[in-house]
Amino acid sequence: MKYKNIIVLVFGIVLFVSCKTNPFTGKKTLALVSNSQILPMAFQQYNQFLSENKVVKGTSEAEMITRVGQKIAKASERWLNANGYQGYLDDYRWEYNLVKDETVNAWCMPGGKIVFYTGIMPIAKNETGVAAIMGHEVAHALANHGQQRMSAAQLQQVAGVATSVAVQNKSEETQQIIGTAFGLGSQLGVMLPFSRSHETEADRIGLQLMAIAGYNPDEAANLWRRMKANSGGQAPPEFLSTHPSSDTRIANLTAWASAARAEAKKFGVTTFK
Repeated sequence: MKYKNIIVLVFGIVLFVSCKTNPFTGKKTLALVSNSQILPMAFQQYNQFLSENKVVKGTSEAEMITRVGQKIAKASERWLNANGYQGYLDDYRWEYNLVKDETVNAWCMPGGKIVFYTGIMPIAKNETGVAAIMGHEVAHALANHGQQRMSAAQLQQVAGVATSVAVQNKSEETQQIIGTAFGLGSQLGVMLPFSRSHETEADRIGLQLMAIAGYNPDEAANLWRRMKANSGGQAPPEFLSTHPSSDTRIANLTAWASAARAEAKKFGVTTFK
């Protein structure tokens, strides 16, 4: 019993000292893996990805991706500096690329490495739609969601090992039942909700960033209406998904638009593209 208590105590101390503050929410977040470890890996993987895929250069769409990305990055810096986070972006190395691929997707790696696939451009439809996507993806990087996911995965692995040790004296059948229950419980009850909360957080932060950059936040909900139409309603139930449903996102973005405009007004932005 003493041994178990010591493990719990040490585990608690590790969690306490391995947290950092999300500048956008003020909440403590998991940081078991440091950015000094994550960013070099992210930059290397990004360069490798670009070397293995067709990067679109010199087109109006490619230039738009860079232009919008720079505006969102500048909006991020303005917000962070104004809220006491000077130097927060010192280790970021912003880069924006359009890649020829019909997949409807875009992503931002830790440290500001961004890719848009050509397949998402018809749904983005215009520069404001690109800004809505860009704001969301940049928000993931700014809020250190990659770091949190890696940390959560490590905790899930540790918890799985601890569960196995705890039931090692049970019958094989009981061990299998408990192992299966742990796997489903941790995935449906912890990891998937954790991922959905990140998506919702990125939606809200991204909406503010696009507004500060001078883009109409009302268009974010319209983007997701187009996303929903493109999917043809083919999506798993929300509780089985890493992302909130399109309807949830549309409702949230619609409700948050006025607050995003109010935030932009603090930076002197009152008209939107």
